Amino acid sequence: MIKFSVTSGHLELYPNSCIITGIFEELNLFPSTKKIDDISKGYISSLLRRGALHGKVTQTLLLYDVPHLHNRQILLVGCGKQSDFDENCYRKLIRKITILCKEIPIIRILLFLSELNIKGYDNYWKIRQTMEIVNEELYVFNKFKNNITTLNQSLNEIVLHIPNENELGDCKKSIRDGLSIVHGIKIAKDLGNMPPNFCTPDYLVNQVNKLSNCDNVTINIINALEMKQLGMNAYLAVGKGSNYAPTMPIIKYRGNPKGSNVPPIVLIGKGLTFDSGGISIKESNKMDEMKYDMCGAAAVYAIMRIAIELNLPLNIIGILAVCENMISHTSFRPGDILTTLSGKTVEVLNTDAEGRLVLCDALTYAERYKPDVVIDIATLTGACVIALGHHFSGLMSNNKNLADELILAGQQSKDYVWKLPLDEVFQKQLKSTCADMTNVGGRSGGAITAGCFLQQFAYKYRWAHLDIAGTAWISDYCDKSATGRPVALLSQYLINRSSY
Repeated sequence: MIKFSVTSGHLELYPNSCIITGIFEELNLFPSTKKIDDISKGYISSLLRRGALHGKVTQTLLLYDVPHLHNRQILLVGCGKQSDFDENCYRKLIRKITILCKEIPIIRILLFLSELNIKGYDNYWKIRQTMEIVNEELYVFNKFKNNITTLNQSLNEIVLHIPNENELGDCKKSIRDGLSIVHGIKIAKDLGNMPPNFCTPDYLVNQVNKLSNCDNVTINIINALEMKQLGMNAYLAVGKGSNYAPTMPIIKYRGNPKGSNVPPIVLIGKGLTFDSGGISIKESNKMDEMKYDMCGAAAVYAIMRIAIELNLPLNIIGILAVCENMISHTSFRPGDILTTLSGKTVEVLNTDAEGRLVLCDALTYAERYKPDVVIDIATLTGACVIALGHHFSGLMSNNKNLADELILAGQQSKDYVWKLPLDEVFQKQLKSTCADMTNVGGRSGGAITAGCFLQQFAYKYRWAHLDIAGTAWISDYCDKSATGRPVALLSQYLINRSSY
């Protein structure tokens, strides 16, 4: 992990750091750039007059041994037009700087980009974004590689310069929050990237049990026998073809100072450690990526780790809906009718629409906690990828205020969601001739009908569904990786809730 800190000290105090500061297209100098120019007796100004840097967004100029300056390296970064500079430009700059640092042996950075004023975004946001983007760009998963060869990643420390000393206290809080969140994102990525012969249902249970010694935390593992006694038949059906029995690890965190009677926030993560599609088998192309079908559960686990580490003043329950959808003579079949924990019956038309069968029983189970809100997170539908691509997670909710809170958290964290409708007309697509509903509603509006299916089991509380099928992982032939989304989004949501 990169070390992050904040300072209001002068650049002379950091002689071994690479100074990073900015230039606008108008060739206006940042206060720090102006100071460097003064110390170097106009060296920077002379370079700009000769056209060495035009200030275009992400344009860079690396200087060595600037006259009269103790710092060996100075990186000037183009910031575009001063009037156009916004949060997206800031994020582009941080990403470009990080990529550059992987190619150049820069060990320590003193970053002056926080001098930039971004309307609507404070230093807390700048620091959090810097930390998340840097760690995203430097992330590697090489647990199973031999003879590892990587690009130079010698960067190990970033000091962010905050001009106003009075703001250092709040900025240190952002460092604390940021460190916990980037660590949580890494945990979610690592779990998602683990191969399915290692990251089995039992493996996830073992990870959850590691939290049993944390303060204010209780762990409860619901096994297959208990599920059968409870009547969680839809959940159990999905795992019937696997050698691994379905399991439902539950993490209870009691952080609210008013006690455990305060209604909790319940997070439910879909945890299919591998999804073959079952009898309705998937195409072989990219089936290896179905190890990522547990990214919802990985996100919930990571978020619970963050909440515990930050000691958030909330009661939160994380439910990992874990099993494996495989093919055998015991697998459930198209045409089967399942009686869910709620008592409602479901006609199975497609065994590859298994996530909603697992989640519907978990949603019903959550009723016993009398929750304030329930949010489920799932790599649920390919239809959501078609609708929203890989940039926005799908959001569906039965409560406008909850949806608005999640949209705001997405805007703050830049982990975006887009709200899709849950209209009664879509429910008609789930009608069955021989059961209360079918588990699929046809190709049209597939992401929405999946949400409508889940809504049938979430009428007793405020509920939101996040479909992360398009955002949970990157799918490139030579660059497949979990993204850790929506850990940043939901962490921000919980931080916002903590300040109510």
